[in-house]
Amino acid sequence: MSRKIAAVAAAVRRPRRAGLYASTVASVTAVAVGFGVLAGAPALAGPRPVAPAPVVTRAALDPALVQGRGAKVAFAEQEAENAVTDGTVIGPDRDAYTLPSEASGRRAVQLAPGQHVEFTLPAAADAVTVRYSIPDAPGGGGITAPLDVSVNGHKRSTMTLTSQYSWLYNQYPFSNDPGAGLLHPDWWITECGCVPAATTPAPVVDKPFRPSHFYDEQRLLLGRTYRAGDTVRLTVPAGSRAAWTVIDLLDSERVGLPHVELLAANVLAFGADPTGRRDAAGAIEKAIAFARRAHLKVYIPPGTYRVDRHILVDDVTITGAGNWYTKIKGREVALAEPAADGSTHTGVGFYGKPAAEGGSRDVHLSGFAIEGDVRERVDTDQVNAIGGAMSDSTIEGLHISHTKVGMWFDGPMRNLKVSDTVIVDQIADAINFHTGVTDSRVTNTFVRNSGDDGLAMWAEKTTNARNTFDHNTVQTPVLANGIAIYGGSDITVSDNLVADPVREGSALHLGSRFGAEPFAGKVDLARNTTVRAGTFELNWKIGLGALWVYALDRSIDGADIRVTGNDFLDSTYNAVMLVSDWAVKDRYVIENIHFKDIRVDGTGTSVLSARAAGGATFENVDARNVGAVGVNNCGSFNFPSTGSEFGVTDLGGNDGGWLAPWLLPNTLTCDDRPEVVPPPAPSGW
Repeated sequence: MSRKIAAVAAAVRRPRRAGLYASTVASVTAVAVGFGVLAGAPALAGPRPVAPAPVVTRAALDPALVQGRGAKVAFAEQEAENAVTDGTVIGPDRDAYTLPSEASGRRAVQLAPGQHVEFTLPAAADAVTVRYSIPDAPGGGGITAPLDVSVNGHKRSTMTLTSQYSWLYNQYPFSNDPGAGLLHPDWWITECGCVPAATTPAPVVDKPFRPSHFYDEQRLLLGRTYRAGDTVRLTVPAGSRAAWTVIDLLDSERVGLPHVELLAANVLAFGADPTGRRDAAGAIEKAIAFARRAHLKVYIPPGTYRVDRHILVDDVTITGAGNWYTKIKGREVALAEPAADGSTHTGVGFYGKPAAEGGSRDVHLSGFAIEGDVRERVDTDQVNAIGGAMSDSTIEGLHISHTKVGMWFDGPMRNLKVSDTVIVDQIADAINFHTGVTDSRVTNTFVRNSGDDGLAMWAEKTTNARNTFDHNTVQTPVLANGIAIYGGSDITVSDNLVADPVREGSALHLGSRFGAEPFAGKVDLARNTTVRAGTFELNWKIGLGALWVYALDRSIDGADIRVTGNDFLDSTYNAVMLVSDWAVKDRYVIENIHFKDIRVDGTGTSVLSARAAGGATFENVDARNVGAVGVNNCGSFNFPSTGSEFGVTDLGGNDGGWLAPWLLPNTLTCDDRPEVVPPPAPSGW
């Protein structure tokens, strides 16, 4: 590439909103394809200092602020910016297309070759996970680079980092080519405020255009158990191919010994290769067939098993030695001809039978990792880790990475339970209940770095009903929402922790869109915590809420929506936004939504932004550190003399001055783009 580093940096920084969480380090955005070598600071000589006390966080928060919410995980999270380093802390920044905006807590540490970051273990551990970013290759496709891992001053291993699974560019559905022109020149873009193909003279759009999806993570067994207080140092070796390495965080845990199943169909007995050199799909299928006849489990012992296609599962239990030990790993394979479903590739995955063929039942998967090879988004491809229809089934204790979607279920199907699972580094969603999924739940599952919605229920054409997302953690979805519900009946979203959505989405989303069936019955959003949520919507050029309710395809008025006991912390713009699209603002309403026992600690703008007709009730909603008027009430933008088309009902106990009497019941306070006032960090109430 002949472009200069300054041009690359400018492309990554744009667009920006003056004064909104601007990065404190100008160099962080000069990242797009990684030119130039940063100067490294030499290590200080002298005696080894006593290790500082570790700072353990959850979603970069004091754990006391999220007690009882989110997934219970085996690891302790430590942010790199709280560790000892001779590198540079980057951030905070909440503008899309920058390295800190996609980092947990919106900050990270940038290392030049020769620099390090050192963590103190908070508890005994024999394994670590490193979340990192390194530059892309100049022409796309990624590079590899080393990272030395030392414990207590003694080198344990060298990790080989890669950017092959990160760095996407351009408009949806994105490109791996940093030099590509606009994928959709006939779409309106905020960068020029125009439709490029319909504009004369045509605007010049900087390249790479909209770089994103910067981070990846790797896991490493340390070979022995280390004690609390021992130190883990990550060092970029001198001469590294990576001009810079960004370390976001370190997770540490004690994995223990592998799980053993003696009375089971062991895949080794059917010829499976645990070294990953030979394809193991056929051997695993033979073990499944035998296990069904003999009424046994299938056991996959420690090892790496290569699987480059789907394995059909029905009426079978498959268990591994634990997801640190048993790895099912596959390459993405191009199909000679597109499949009937439109797929042009296949890859590693465990799939139930299609619902049209009756679906699968009594499938139980546990204790292994699925590692894919998906590097681009092709929406017609079935390259998900788990798919199809699975009723009366359980999925427990998996670790899923580098697939398109971790789990995509096409119903009708019922009674699926997903629990105690980690899903990271996806090109699209982590989990999606799509079309006619009922009586199913996802609990105690941890999601980080999804390329689209973290957890979603999408009632397209056939409604979903009686499903639950409970006690899950969703961090840093790069696009769209942390938890999204698109229609459905009798839905529960409870006790979740959602942090740091990056662009065009919110932490919690209720959307009448994408052809979804209406909301009906009771919809409960209860005791969830969001932090640093509510992003900038590129097309509208406004900020969203940490909770975003959106009436696009139809009114949201047929369900009893209860938002109870939630904490909205450090919201970038509004805590809550209720909005209908401009084209349908006089046709669709949002009403029968009730807020109770809410805490709002910090908003860049308002507690409530109402941009639709309808109404809502508020009871015991306490707010502090609110950046603008408490209720930004635009209604449906007709501005009648009788007041806004959106009514606010005060049921009492609303503290903090945000819901003043003069705002009731429907005072017009419309400010289309209010000034953003960054709030202080959240604290105990």
